[in-house]
Amino acid sequence: MTRPVLLVVAHGSRDPRHAATVHALVRRVRALRPGLRVETGFLDFNVPSVGGVLQSLAAEGVRDVVALPLLLTRAFHAKADIPAVLREAPARLRVRQAEVLGPSPLLLAALERRLYEAGLTPADKSSTGVVLASAGSTDPEAIAVIAEIAREWRHTGWCAVRPAFASAALPRTEDAVRELRALGCARVAVAPYVLAPGRLPDRIARGAAGADVLADVLGAAPEVARLLLHRYDAARRPVLTALGA
Repeated sequence: MTRPVLLVVAHGSRDPRHAATVHALVRRVRALRPGLRVETGFLDFNVPSVGGVLQSLAAEGVRDVVALPLLLTRAFHAKADIPAVLREAPARLRVRQAEVLGPSPLLLAALERRLYEAGLTPADKSSTGVVLASAGSTDPEAIAVIAEIAREWRHTGWCAVRPAFASAALPRTEDAVRELRALGCARVAVAPYVLAPGRLPDRIARGAAGADVLADVLGAAPEVARLLLHRYDAARRPVLTALGA
């Protein structure tokens, strides 16, 4: 059985660091699963576009594609933008949209990896408050998911965890930093819950000026690459089951 092509669907950005980070993540996915064809398409700002990649795949004779949104929550892009683009795919292509990446224990593991890379150690957890800093959304479901992730992460041993948002929702990163200080946490760390650099991650970084530690974006963390493959496998599983594979 020919495996479906994995099409990673990224938002895109005028910031060149965004596309560079997406491509680094895709390279890591390819390294984890040699032989799987992995393509990248962007919704805006960067090339190739998602529609252009789908047209090219169809012209090559590809028949089966799993489109994986490079998104951490099910907000507007996952619910509207991406489905609209995929509906315009050539009729000869079977395109399935995989689930977004979050929430997942692998993302929590990637967040902790980034915090440790920034200088913390597991021994620091009980005295460190963490700001889970998201880009933000006007979608109540997405905001609720971030809040729930913060609650769950708190139970892994951190002094406290507070959600924050760079846009569209409150509190802002700097407000969450101040709250954790007021709670009495010995140190405060900011963990950006974003995949790639850009305007909103830069806003998170500015809001982290009063923190002791600022972690890097999730980027091409090994856990994120593994999660992409988990979502790909889950999306193609109904076909595998139907064929008895």
